[in-house]
Amino acid sequence: MEGNGAELAVVLHDLHKSFGRQKVLNGIDLKIARGETLAVLGRSGTGKSILLKLIIGLQKSDSGSIRVHGKEISGLSLEELNQIRKKIGFLFQEAALYDSLSIEENVAFPLARNTRMSRAEQKDRVRQLLSSVGMENDLGKMPSQISGGMKKRVGLARALALEPDILLFDEPTAGLDPITAGEIEDLIVRLQEEREMTSIVVTHDLHGAKTISDRVALIHEGNILIEGTFDDLQKSEDPFVSQFLSQSS
Repeated sequence: MEGNGAELAVVLHDLHKSFGRQKVLNGIDLKIARGETLAVLGRSGTGKSILLKLIIGLQKSDSGSIRVHGKEISGLSLEELNQIRKKIGFLFQEAALYDSLSIEENVAFPLARNTRMSRAEQKDRVRQLLSSVGMENDLGKMPSQISGGMKKRVGLARALALEPDILLFDEPTAGLDPITAGEIEDLIVRLQEEREMTSIVVTHDLHGAKTISDRVALIHEGNILIEGTFDDLQKSEDPFVSQFLSQSS
């Protein structure tokens, strides 16, 4: 889906990021089309999660370009960056729910901060969102009272609160049993089909990547080693790709 004249949602060019002497990203180039789901694969510590944090501006790159819907985000003021962030949903690896807030309050949080909705309108919106992820019966529960898979669902509902057109997923199935992971993957696919959003999914889960993505990109030694369909990955004769596939399956 990348290229072919499709309108691009996110464009990364020659992106570099280091921590001290450790080079994490060493010239990343990626183009993600509107409505496409890209899975970013790689070994632990290869900078996959850092890539998401750079896109949303939680960290700054050392050099290179990040364009979101055609707008360069480096150098933006915090106010300008926050306007772009409102159109980007982020599902953190641990869901990052507020422990002191109920499920309903967690999902309402971005609505209360970023919209002029009345309390009644917020409640309606929260119920719709939680219903869309199968959590409409748990509004009053606290995060400590629900399972890891349920937390992911609530985190996804919160990520959708401001009707983003780009979703970033950081290891959406990490730490989940195979059945729950499959349910989360099916949920992501269904929401993608219903909302036609652009998604970037960082994962080490090959089965999940194959299930939810249109295209995959494998990071190795700070660069994109290969990108294409999952079939392209499996047909590759590159030694690292073969090793990654055999050890990750």
